[in-house]
Amino acid sequence: MEHARKGHSHNRYGDVSHEKSQGATYTPDVLANFVAKEIVGSVDCKALPSPLRVLDPAVGDGQLLMSLVGQLCKVGDLAIEVYGFEMDSRALETAERRLKRAFGNLSVRFKVANFLDFVLDQDLTLFAPETTIEYDLVIANPPYVRTQILGAGKARNLAKQFGLSGRVDLYFPFVLAIVQVLKPTGIAGIIVSNRFMTTKAGAPLRKAIREVSTIRHIWDLGDTKLFDAAVLPAVLLLEGRTGDHAHKPHFTTIYETTSPPLDRAANPIAALAKQGVVEVDDGRRFEVLNGILEPTSSSDAVWRISTREGDAWLATVRRNTWGSFRDIGKIRVGVKTCADQVFIRSDWQHMPENERPELLRPVVTHHIARRFRSVESERPRQILYPHESINATRRTVDLAKYPRAKAYLERYREVLEQRRYVTEAGREWYEIWVPQDPSAWDLPKLVFRDIAEKPTFWVDLTSAVVNGDCYWLLSESPRDTDLLWLAAAVGNSTFIEKFYDNRFQNKLYAGRRRFMTQYVEKFPLPDPESRIGRTIIDTAKEVYESVECGSTSGLEERLDTLVWQSFGLVLEEVRR
Repeated sequence: MEHARKGHSHNRYGDVSHEKSQGATYTPDVLANFVAKEIVGSVDCKALPSPLRVLDPAVGDGQLLMSLVGQLCKVGDLAIEVYGFEMDSRALETAERRLKRAFGNLSVRFKVANFLDFVLDQDLTLFAPETTIEYDLVIANPPYVRTQILGAGKARNLAKQFGLSGRVDLYFPFVLAIVQVLKPTGIAGIIVSNRFMTTKAGAPLRKAIREVSTIRHIWDLGDTKLFDAAVLPAVLLLEGRTGDHAHKPHFTTIYETTSPPLDRAANPIAALAKQGVVEVDDGRRFEVLNGILEPTSSSDAVWRISTREGDAWLATVRRNTWGSFRDIGKIRVGVKTCADQVFIRSDWQHMPENERPELLRPVVTHHIARRFRSVESERPRQILYPHESINATRRTVDLAKYPRAKAYLERYREVLEQRRYVTEAGREWYEIWVPQDPSAWDLPKLVFRDIAEKPTFWVDLTSAVVNGDCYWLLSESPRDTDLLWLAAAVGNSTFIEKFYDNRFQNKLYAGRRRFMTQYVEKFPLPDPESRIGRTIIDTAKEVYESVECGSTSGLEERLDTLVWQSFGLVLEEVRR
């Protein structure tokens, strides 16, 4: 996913498309006007300094500055100095012409330069000798560029210079650099990807924002599709270092739903001022929630909206929670071969028997995913799995003992040896890159899809290897599989959809959710020894046995109701 920004510039990142290297799409007028209005509405216009210094660190076509200066002109006759950075000289010239055409003799001080270079290099005296200007107002839509496009070296340098860790996206240091040049009493409105609010990779940025600025308001614009690019945007309204830290940051979310509307608005931006399900003029419906950023003792905690209704719901769940999925065992990702075309096939059985490799095992992929019990495919995939466990130690098999497997792999040796990171790690050229524990495959396990509109969890009893497009979970007590059945029931329930949305709030387009380790390990479980817990386990097993025999809708509805009841709740319709 590329984050949207304005402007264009020459390709600095090698053989990638312009859009990918720069994260370049233009900010829609409706969003630019919204951010500008919120910035101006959050300041005491009578107390604004003269001249008022305004900055856009990634000017692009200048739409954000056009919107902000336009809003400022509505509040009085202000002396405004506009500053900006942009790598594309042609875009910068266009932006300057637009501003001067619209606002006359406006003071415009643009520089063809990288804003991050300006902030990092204090010897670069751009607008004043031997000092870095602090700005009263900042409006920005920084570029979103993936780490792999930035390059490992550049990413490491940015992380070091801004005190970040882990995966660094380009907008991370941009946000922190903006706060660095913002006056202690200044205001910044920044458009970013919403990913950082809920992912592990975004934890350093969440922590830094809380420590170096005051959050006024967060708008998670979800799947509003405001950009042509595939991005789920958010807007941050930040105050400088001397802001009121006792202030509770406002938090607004908006996501598409099919629930009946309670109100109407012209567009998703106009809907943000409302509450509940709102239908916009193009017929789409959105659920709008207004609350505060959940208070937390951990500065890098996931950002979620706190509302009276949602908090009360989660409190009821906590009172009726016995444990969580991580109490069952460690959640693992499936194997990663980095050469699936060689290792995973569905046509092994069509090979002559004297050529068919040994070491074949059934493999679970998302292609056979189904709730409670996977689909039995007519052309099941199998994986050539060259690993074994001896005395509880994983090792690569000796190919000399498996002549057909050896002959097959030798045919693809050139392809497999292109995975240089395998051999450079001191491993055999024919190994699977991430093989996981060979002794675990024969045990019952809970498997689930990573991305899905509806949660899809099933119990695997086939001794299959799980591929990397799924996650899996073993019970720490292999002989006791009841917790797996309990987890399957909870994982497939409409209750868990509601829990996920209240607790994590990380939706993608079209109602899809990410079922990653960091979320699923926190899924709650009711007491397995309680009467209702035992009934849930028995019913989940019954659903599993009935899947191949016909419809299980009645059983699943009963099971869904039981899961809600086990957490002290009444079954409700989950909004989408």
